[in-house]
Amino acid sequence: MKANWLAGAGVRRTIAAVNLPIWDDRAWTPLPRLEGTVRADICVVGLGGSGLAALEELAALGVSAVGVDAGAVGAGAAGRNGGFVLAGLAKFFPETVRDFGRVPAAAIYRLTADEIRRQADALPGIIRLTGSLRIAADAAEREDCRQHLAVLRDAGFAAEPYTGPEGEGILLPTDGVMQPLHRVRAFARRLRAGGARLYENSPVRKMVPGAVVTDAGTVLCDSVVVAVDGRLEKIFPELGPRVRTARLQMLATAPAPEVDFPRPVYWRHGYEYWQQQPDRTVALGGFRDHALEDEWTTEAEPTELIQGLLEKFLREHLRVKAPVTHRWAASVAYTADGLPVLEPVRAKVWAAGAYNGTGNIVGALNARAAAQLACGGSSEWALWLAAARAHAAKS
Repeated sequence: MKANWLAGAGVRRTIAAVNLPIWDDRAWTPLPRLEGTVRADICVVGLGGSGLAALEELAALGVSAVGVDAGAVGAGAAGRNGGFVLAGLAKFFPETVRDFGRVPAAAIYRLTADEIRRQADALPGIIRLTGSLRIAADAAEREDCRQHLAVLRDAGFAAEPYTGPEGEGILLPTDGVMQPLHRVRAFARRLRAGGARLYENSPVRKMVPGAVVTDAGTVLCDSVVVAVDGRLEKIFPELGPRVRTARLQMLATAPAPEVDFPRPVYWRHGYEYWQQQPDRTVALGGFRDHALEDEWTTEAEPTELIQGLLEKFLREHLRVKAPVTHRWAASVAYTADGLPVLEPVRAKVWAAGAYNGTGNIVGALNARAAAQLACGGSSEWALWLAAARAHAAKS
């Protein structure tokens, strides 16, 4: 992205980092590239939040594993998202109940809430349990928020009506926020300290029975777990009919003491979302639906149209005056039914991905389930996903 590239687009001129998320503090020491041949019971492809969760689960099970990534740890959506830590699936809870049944929906929500607490305990200071806000953009959404609140409470989950400076909606007190790249790098460091074999800049060129082949090395293994969100259908073309990658765009500012957002906010059914970090910087994403066909893409470069809409919203709705310092995009995958992919796509090759834009918690649960299943075990998460799909098939 060129400096001042928004000049003439009807928004304030800014100079922003070239497709670099605000989360990247450049404090990462690169991991080695895979060279030569290594052996393991399972090879995990992808070193984002979900791939690292799979490796963590395999270590707990005492299973030897190797992790590889085409880029760096957290270089994909895991380190380029909005940093929201939310219970439930991408669909709001009433839609989850409607589409997948009350019992599966409640079980899935409970498992994600438990995972939030587990990660917060494991990463104090990186995940902050601030609660989150869903704020209505209009009268119709205010009514939708009231229904959302009622269905959550009826299922026994914590939720409160909210009216405040951000607007009117609901408060979800058990949710939180994080610095996403710090989270995945903290997990990677901890795994490495425990002896995990992780390799960056090792793109997979071929997966055949018993082996994963990269540019300069080979992992000989019994099974493979591919834990990738965006572009999953490029790795597995057979998933193409029900998985599609989209581009999500964000920007961030210098410290903005003129505003105060103590909790992450979903606005307009979650199409716009923002958080303010402890250093007062603001990170904002959204407006994908304003160029929907263009944003169904595997490209991950910011565009003038969406960035212009984001900055207009930043100035006029959020009232932020601080200059924009970062603009970036990420690739995430969506499924036709709104449930993540968790299945053996080929013999002894499991796919875990396509989180519909909310992969921070769902992705960890999904990939840990893939690790358990790849070892011949069982998974409560997988059972409830199956129950949700079965209910949807009957409806």
